[in-house]
Amino acid sequence: MAEQRSTAYDSKIEGNVIFTRFDAALNWVRKNSLWPMPMGLACCAIELMATAASRFDIARFGAEVMRFSPRQCDVMIVAGTVTYKMALAVRRIWEQMPEPKWCIAMGACASSGGMYRSYAVLQGIDQLLPVDVYISGCPPRPEALIAGLMKLQEKISREPALRMQKPKLAREIEEVVA
Repeated sequence: MAEQRSTAYDSKIEGNVIFTRFDAALNWVRKNSLWPMPMGLACCAIELMATAASRFDIARFGAEVMRFSPRQCDVMIVAGTVTYKMALAVRRIWEQMPEPKWCIAMGACASSGGMYRSYAVLQGIDQLLPVDVYISGCPPRPEALIAGLMKLQEKISREPALRMQKPKLAREIEEVVA
């Protein structure tokens, strides 16, 4: 059985043309230009800030553009303890983000409520948002966030065709083209 590749390159073709599938090119662009929405709610936010510093340099992965406007972001990094009081604000910001969007739960508190088993703390952000990558630790090191970002990039690169990924978006594109 022949191996199927997403890209092809032939150096003998004048102008160095690259052939690829549209969804492979789209996923390549998406995975290499993630714009995080930092939801720093507790001590994990300090590690999130350290990841953007020069020692760890999240810019190597195309994610250095941390925006504080949800309409400019495509990945939400929930870092820290989510209280019920803050949960509504997190959900509102998530709903304002454009499609496609992804979520990273950073730390034990964001993933499972951590050590806080109280009436005021949400026991995992996955009760509120669809989480794509969980990062363990209390607080997780910047290297763990970078590893989680790389896992998210792998997930994005394996997504199927645009029509299957976002059917609503595909219909809108077809309407614009027609």
